[in-house]
Amino acid sequence: MLIHPLITKTEDLESLCARLAQSEFVAVDTEFMRENTYWPELCLVQIANTEEAAAIDPLAPGIDLTPLYELLTNNEEVLKVFHAGGQDVEIIFNATGRTPHPIFDTQIAMMAISQSEQIGYSNLVEAWLGLTIDKGARFTDWSRRPLTERQIEYAIGDVTHLSKIFPKILKRLIKTDRGAWLNQEMEKLADPENYRNDPTLAWRRIKAAGRNPAVLGRLKAIAEWRELEAQGKNIPRGRIARDETIADIASHPPKAQADLAKVRGLSQGWRDNDIGKRLMATIAKSAPLPDDEMPPRNHRGAPLGKEGALVADLLKLLLKIRAREIDVAARLLTRSDELEQLAAGVRRDLPILEGWRFEIFGKDALELVEGRLAFAVENGRLKMTRVSADSDVFADTPAELDDSAAVGSDDGAETTA
Repeated sequence: MLIHPLITKTEDLESLCARLAQSEFVAVDTEFMRENTYWPELCLVQIANTEEAAAIDPLAPGIDLTPLYELLTNNEEVLKVFHAGGQDVEIIFNATGRTPHPIFDTQIAMMAISQSEQIGYSNLVEAWLGLTIDKGARFTDWSRRPLTERQIEYAIGDVTHLSKIFPKILKRLIKTDRGAWLNQEMEKLADPENYRNDPTLAWRRIKAAGRNPAVLGRLKAIAEWRELEAQGKNIPRGRIARDETIADIASHPPKAQADLAKVRGLSQGWRDNDIGKRLMATIAKSAPLPDDEMPPRNHRGAPLGKEGALVADLLKLLLKIRAREIDVAARLLTRSDELEQLAAGVRRDLPILEGWRFEIFGKDALELVEGRLAFAVENGRLKMTRVSADSDVFADTPAELDDSAAVGSDDGAETTA
């Protein structure tokens, strides 16, 4: 594979992107810094196909990244391959207002062909290529110039390895006929709404006890205020105030600015500084949260109860068994909250009861809840049994599961190719 020198000029980037536009896919990765800023600072972009690879310096004087962004967001003929690409996609969205499409994420794909739910990149490379990655340059300051040869070599390795791994994963998906399982997940990753930063919705990310409209209204107002303050200063939102601090203020609003000095997490300066004044003004203007914005009650209004909790536990055991049986990540099939909703009696708008998920797991989950499927132990082996429609006799299902499927599980276990 041809490895280009660090690209620092627009004309070199244009030539590279013109060639890559003829590829079936490109592997993409980014290096960025966000510890001290609100917006992540893009410091390096790596890109490769099966023939060539390059690192692009977004901080080079005068460089225009438009050719790169056009390739990633406007060229529908080239598949963009990432690994755990959520933050990479976020950066591209922040820069362009668009997301890469079509898109493929190898971390998500591994969920369909193994029980790995969040396999790390180094483990992915070791599993598929038998290589050990030198992690020494991983946590360096990518914003400092000049970049060292070691940094560039490490960074380009991320996409050269990925360009070799992707075809192998694709071949496995085709062989197992599970490619269609991932379509919805990949579209979610590419959905611009996942990356649109709406300060008015920031409060939803904060844990708040209770459903008091006045408290939630204050929380919404304060969270929005914090986002705008952080954006204006381009500093992490936690530098303004931590989540638990603003949740505390929303629950126990200070009567005067001087009382801010008594709030845990705020300094004495808040008693008379300008930011404290703006916070107090925000609290004063806040209004109770309207009914149509109130968060849904637990389990969509369906109480789980003690018996329901036991049923949910059985569903989780069934999920563990099925995931091991077909070698797929349990998280791809469903999540715990969805199983709890099923146990609580919810039957509508659950992904587990639709499409391939219903055929692979949801059908059995529904039968378990409705008493047509049960667990049995025979000679120390755990197996599923179906309840006969004509009697109380259990009929064995064709497939028996050994006891390792039920105990000692490691949901994060990785696989080798």
